Amino acid sequence: QVQLVESGGGLVQPGGSLRLSCAASGIIFRINTMAWYRQTPGNQRELVAHVTSDGNTNYADSVKGRFTISRDNAKKTVYLQMNSLKPEDTAVYYCKANILLGRMAGIVVVTTTVSGDYWGQGTQVTVSS
Repeated sequence: QVQLVESGGGLVQPGGSLRLSCAASGIIFRINTMAWYRQTPGNQRELVAHVTSDGNTNYADSVKGRFTISRDNAKKTVYLQMNSLKPEDTAVYYCKANILLGRMAGIVVVTTTVSGDYWGQGTQVTVSS
């Protein structure tokens, strides 16, 4: 069973910084694109940033120059460094990963044909003075 667990949210003053983390666990053969989304009450979830398996990144216009997405493949973790935070960045932040599942063959993880998108539980980020 694959799980994504986020951490790092909280309350910060405008202009401050936070770093979100999202770690994947389970029998995983490969993690493809990893991404961060955010959602405010009454609105659809919006893409904040994504990073491909080979490190290519893309950002929403509203966060370009302020947020940086990165990943550590060995740790199966994606990060979101958020600087110069604004009140309008307040939201629940979710990570998403496209994952190709593995299975154990002895002590080796081998591929399966099962893949899909997995979501974390969300972490609240509040930017307020």
